Amino acid sequence: TLISQLVKLALDEDLDYQSANDGDITAQLIPANELANAKVITREDCVFCGKDIILEVFKQVDPTVNVEVLVNDGDKVAANSTLFTASGSARAILTAERTALNFVQTLSGTATTTAHYVKELEGTATQLLDTRKTIPGLRALQKYAVKCGGGANHRIGLFDAFLIKENHIMAAGSITAAVQQAQLVANQRSQETGQPVPIEVEVESIEEMDEAILAGAELVLVDNFSIPLLNKAAILNKNHLRYNRSKAKVEA
Repeated sequence: TLISQLVKLALDEDLDYQSANDGDITAQLIPANELANAKVITREDCVFCGKDIILEVFKQVDPTVNVEVLVNDGDKVAANSTLFTASGSARAILTAERTALNFVQTLSGTATTTAHYVKELEGTATQLLDTRKTIPGLRALQKYAVKCGGGANHRIGLFDAFLIKENHIMAAGSITAAVQQAQLVANQRSQETGQPVPIEVEVESIEEMDEAILAGAELVLVDNFSIPLLNKAAILNKNHLRYNRSKAKVEA
């Protein structure tokens, strides 16, 4: 699975298993039969993410270590709460702890930050989306963390949705031409896979937004619009919706 692959990569990075080196040389200062108990807490309020990764890290380092994760992904956890405990080989616990924490801190940080902005949007119809600006190799996990924090996933990669930007528009000749070409590809892909392929256009003006909507874009990303311009964009889309000229959603 992806988690086991990523954990293996992270452990190889830390322990240099692929060479002739001996792994965690500092842990070897401790007797091989020494046992220990460990408790990991959070120092701040957070939204937790990473339960399966913790279990996988310790499983790969030493499956005899007993690990108990006391919280679930998506749980809101108060500062100083215990996240997980581990008991068994002292060497194994010391070797595994940092890799496990690196994953958990990164993903819980993503989930916690997401939850903060989701709370800011309470009472509105606005949905918080993520992007492709992720740590290479960790996209699926970071997007999962966004879901744990109450956000929603945008496209996963370049393969599952169109996002037509300025350079694509210039190469195609116009927004309308780019959308029409995308519709042909999207229809073919949908017939082959049974899955819809969304078409989104990034626009830099009200005029471009109008063209994108009339061309049939399903999503319109208004790029760096000021607040007054965002208000105009919302009104424009409402007018198109009213006369059934659009089913587009607007992203800011």
